[in-house]
Amino acid sequence: MFLSKRRTLLATAAFSIFSLSGTVQSQETDFPKKAVTLYSAFSVGSGPDVVLRILSQELGKMWNQTVIVENRPGGGGFIALEAVSKRPADGYALLQLDSEHISALPHLYKSRNYVPLDNFDLVAPLFYTPFMVSISDKSPWKNITDLNTAAKAKPDSVTYGSWFVGSPGHLGGEWLDSLTGSKMLHVPYKEVSQLYTAVANGEVDWAYGTIPSTRPVYDSGKLRYLAIAAPQRHSLFPDVPTVAEAGGPAELDVNSIVSLVAPKGIPENVRSKIQADIAKVLSDPEVVKRFDTFAFEPLTWSQEELRKQLDNKSSTYKALIQKAGISLD
Repeated sequence: MFLSKRRTLLATAAFSIFSLSGTVQSQETDFPKKAVTLYSAFSVGSGPDVVLRILSQELGKMWNQTVIVENRPGGGGFIALEAVSKRPADGYALLQLDSEHISALPHLYKSRNYVPLDNFDLVAPLFYTPFMVSISDKSPWKNITDLNTAAKAKPDSVTYGSWFVGSPGHLGGEWLDSLTGSKMLHVPYKEVSQLYTAVANGEVDWAYGTIPSTRPVYDSGKLRYLAIAAPQRHSLFPDVPTVAEAGGPAELDVNSIVSLVAPKGIPENVRSKIQADIAKVLSDPEVVKRFDTFAFEPLTWSQEELRKQLDNKSSTYKALIQKAGISLD
């Protein structure tokens, strides 16, 4: 999908930054005048948390203000969403969410009637991360064709794990079932570390995973990457084929987009300044290099492009959730 546009996006980032900066200057904002708090729906030490702390350091230097990171994990994201939605819409409280918080929650918790973008404004994308199809090193499967053959031979005999019901790892499995006509059994785990140890030990047959989440077990030699669920191979693992190259459906593109949002009603000049300053940070070669260690791809999209990508995900998730009858109400 958008991964193939990476070079073009990065090449045009400078132009976007200057354009945004010009807009901000014309609107004459002196934001920020005090400390800014970046809230996160992720736990301390997670990949998104580390990225947010890199961002807070760089923005703190740029703004000459303290930029605080405050973690509010748990509750499927509702703890952070409900806490930050009550903060003033002035730009001093921003919230880090992934695309599943925004695009999947409304379909998983229909009785709550909670649509995040009814309560928040998009501010800026942060990064994209693809997911690898991970299996035990002892697995006999050599490619996605082998996985699909096993899954179709006996419904619910092939198991796959994820870090919770409704996660990208879970919905990505439902997507593979939908595209291939198979029926696999989902096994949710409470901790990511437990999940990939379980895959390595053969407790579940496979799981999606980001590179940083799976890397410790992969480096131990107990985990193998069968494919990357993306349109292109990854530069860190050029020998790992795409799902399509490994005999699977080319449409399968399992990824997550992490972004910052603000309570609904943030002034447009403040939102534009924050977006432009974040784009500057994400275009810095040193920051890009630090992101590369996590296999995270910095994004400098416009708010319109970000909304388009999230709306596309929402449509995909709605169809998968309805077809599988998933509900967390």
